[in-house]
Amino acid sequence: LFARALGNIGSGTVRRAELSRRLHLIHRMPEIEFDGHGSPSTTTESDRQHGYQRSIKDEICAHRAGVNCIAVDRFEGRLISGGAEASVKLWDLAIATNTKHQFTNRPTAVVKKSATSHQYGVTHLCFYPFDPLAFISSSYDHKLKVYSTETMTASATFDLESVIYSHSLSPIASHLLVACATQHAAVRLVDLRSGSSTHSLAGHQRAVLSVAWSPHEEYILASGGSDGTTRLWDIRRSSNSLGVLDLEDSVGVVGEDGLGKNARHRNHGKAHADVVNGVVWTDDGQYLVTASHDERVRVWDMSTGANALSHFGPTIQNTHLSTLLPLLVPSNILKPGKQAMFYPNQNEILMFDLFDGTLLKRLRFSGVAAAPVRGYTTQGGPRNRTTSLAWKAGEVGFYSAHSDGAIRAWVPVTPEDIEADKDIAQEANADENENRKRKRDALEEIFRDLTRQKITFT
Repeated sequence: LFARALGNIGSGTVRRAELSRRLHLIHRMPEIEFDGHGSPSTTTESDRQHGYQRSIKDEICAHRAGVNCIAVDRFEGRLISGGAEASVKLWDLAIATNTKHQFTNRPTAVVKKSATSHQYGVTHLCFYPFDPLAFISSSYDHKLKVYSTETMTASATFDLESVIYSHSLSPIASHLLVACATQHAAVRLVDLRSGSSTHSLAGHQRAVLSVAWSPHEEYILASGGSDGTTRLWDIRRSSNSLGVLDLEDSVGVVGEDGLGKNARHRNHGKAHADVVNGVVWTDDGQYLVTASHDERVRVWDMSTGANALSHFGPTIQNTHLSTLLPLLVPSNILKPGKQAMFYPNQNEILMFDLFDGTLLKRLRFSGVAAAPVRGYTTQGGPRNRTTSLAWKAGEVGFYSAHSDGAIRAWVPVTPEDIEADKDIAQEANADENENRKRKRDALEEIFRDLTRQKITFT
């Protein structure tokens, strides 16, 4: 602040420094809970101001059979969640903003399992990037569906005839192609404009588990497969494939200009020694992050395709056969040249420096002893395995989904907040002690009055 007052640094630098400070203060907010058991709520203005208060503390969860995935709308502050029991729920996050009291968020709308909705667990969700009134869901039932958030009915359904593990819609493109990672050994492309789902990108030898469009190049796509490869695609090319990433290559394909011009494409090599089930771009498109069952997370320089050699130590755990996506912190929060990653580890969420692999923070939580639901079974693994992470739009913080059925909120807790909470607690204790003293004085007065009365026996 002193340097800013002297004019040595700009307001943007001060803002980044404050946001970075708050990022390192993130903790779980236990006061905010998501209860999906009751009927959808009818939100009133009073509810928005005071929230739903619970008089009895009990264990609640968003989806009885577990939460497989979540997504946050970056425009209107809403969250959608997909359950292992095939339901989809819509939540209004604005109701719980900045609450410091016990608060239970209830879904504003629910899509239950039916003949027109998903029949098996939901695998992936995303909001339409240009219209918050629509979202896309995929499922183990082989279906990709487009929903309206106003009616919560499917406006389009695509049957890909194989399990869909994840899907991706470009945040910048106008082509409206949804890339799907399926049990089939090819990336499937669904054209929302024409309704066609016949085009595919062949190259993987086994199932594809994760896909991601480049945030800066609308025709560039990355995919990770159970064959251990990470492939890059240009859907404009006749051959489509741009090549693969090789874990043993720390130089990359430099070409004539050092940036890959006229370079030959690499068609052999593996990004990991085991299944690749997570592929994520940084928001500037300069790096790609991959996660694998070999319990390694790798960072790739996408200007050359080189392995950046980031090492995150032995704490990484990844064994579940489903998409596992690390959460990358938006670049406008950190100092230039810095990047952070939240990794959904078993029983905890780990915060790393993306480039040097330094472990910055451990976020731990206890699982909910959710009762099993008849007719539904969750996949093997810990009951409180973290299945999905989603950043809070326009704020510092995120939400996490878990196989125990809970959705948890993570926000910065500053020393000022802790002191304020202590003051509130002390005031509450003082009021409670005063009430107890008044009751005790009243009882003592009644006792004295009774003992002073003269009692005559006849």
